[in-house]
This record gives sequence, structure tokens and C-alpha cells, in this order.
Amino acid sequence: QAQLVESGGGSVQPGGSLRLSCAASGYTYKPYFMAWFRQAPGKQREGVAAITTFGGNTYYAASVKGRFTISRDNAKNTLSLQMSSLQPDDTAVYYCASTFKAGAWSTPENYPNWGQGTQVTVSS
Repeated sequence: QAQLVESGGGSVQPGGSLRLSCAASGYTYKPYFMAWFRQAPGKQREGVAAITTFGGNTYYAASVKGRFTISRDNAKNTLSLQMSSLQPDDTAVYYCASTFKAGAWSTPENYPNWGQGTQVTVSS
């Protein structure tokens, strides 16, 4: 059974950086999309960034484009999210997710596999 485990969350001051990692295991076939979502208290879960397993095409939410970078290592089955210039609005639980579906990368309902989440807090 597919399993995703995130790590790397924590607290950082505005303007700081963090790197999230996601270790994937148990896949018989590689998923089409690997993605990062986040959910802040009282808000809906939103897509942050996604990458195709084959081709490495990347997609970003407008709010993070230019500040966050998604990458993957297919050999090591890991997904990463490098976050820079973090702001208080980036505070959320960040989730790693995967899907075999192509199409709307930022729709949470398209992703059947999720990690447990890791907290990112940006505060002075």
C-alpha cells in the first residue's frame, strides 16, 4: 500500500526558508502527479505545487510562484518543497499527496494518497 511521510516542518521568522521532504513507498507504479497541499485553520485545503513524475513538469499556485520550488528524485522516491521568503500567510499544515490522474493538479479530490502532514509556522 502506498505511503507518504512528510518531514521538515517547523517554525521560522518572516522572510526565512524551510525545506519539506516527502518519502514515498509502496507504489507498484509511479504516480502521475506528486504534489504539496496546505491547509490553514478555518480554510480549505489548497494546492501549493505539483510535479509530474515523468517529464518533471511543475505547477505552482500563484501565491507561491517565485518563492517555492518543488522537486523530486525518482530514484530515491522523494519529493521536496523548498520554501523561501516565507510569510505569515504561509502558516499551515503541509501535506504531500499523489495521484495517477492527469488533469487538474490542484484539486484535492483528485488525490487518493496523502501523508499525515507537517506543520509550518511563520511568525515573528
